[in-house]
Amino acid sequence: MSDEESAMQSYYAARASEYDRIYSKPERQTDLRAIERWLPPRFADKRVIEVASGTGYWTQFIAPIAAHVLALDSAIETITVAKTRVPKRRVSFLVGDAYSIPQHVGQFEAAFTGFWFSHVPKSKRRDFLWGLSARLEPGANVVLLDNRYVEGSSSSVTSRDADGNTFQTRKLGDGSTHTILKNFPTETELRELVGGLGERPIWTTWQYYWAFEYVATKP
Repeated sequence: MSDEESAMQSYYAARASEYDRIYSKPERQTDLRAIERWLPPRFADKRVIEVASGTGYWTQFIAPIAAHVLALDSAIETITVAKTRVPKRRVSFLVGDAYSIPQHVGQFEAAFTGFWFSHVPKSKRRDFLWGLSARLEPGANVVLLDNRYVEGSSSSVTSRDADGNTFQTRKLGDGSTHTILKNFPTETELRELVGGLGERPIWTTWQYYWAFEYVATKP
């Protein structure tokens, strides 16, 4: 595990109990209600793998309409929160590595990752998507959902590395501060990244968020 990955895991473990406060920002409520309606139909009656499921905020909207959801996250602390808000019969949880999804979980008809792709280093984006594709059936629907950078609402970018990755400094309720990798990929970057892994890409934006959909092909 890289230093960045270790820092990210520690950060989200520490943030688990207060993570959902990000969904309380007043200016984002219109977008969130729109996405909560927009997202679930994309997974109707499908076996879904959700990567970096966190506290289950989005799982709670997907699970009622999906055939089943496997929710994978690296932090037991966030999974513990997620288990309190989703129907057990529709969701299974797995503590695991987003970059190394185990083969034994099988193949899925759809995939979702919310607010994770922005934390993937640029050098590992393709690796992540390739590993995800290995767990998908050809024709599977894939949806990535994440933040747009909006001045005055988003945390400021405080540094940048030689590879062009950007970082934010965040403070938690316990007073601790954490430097977190947070990239803001463009539509063009995403279209290039899924080349050979997917087709029929669709880019959707709201004021504060973006979504990128594609149909998985055989890697």
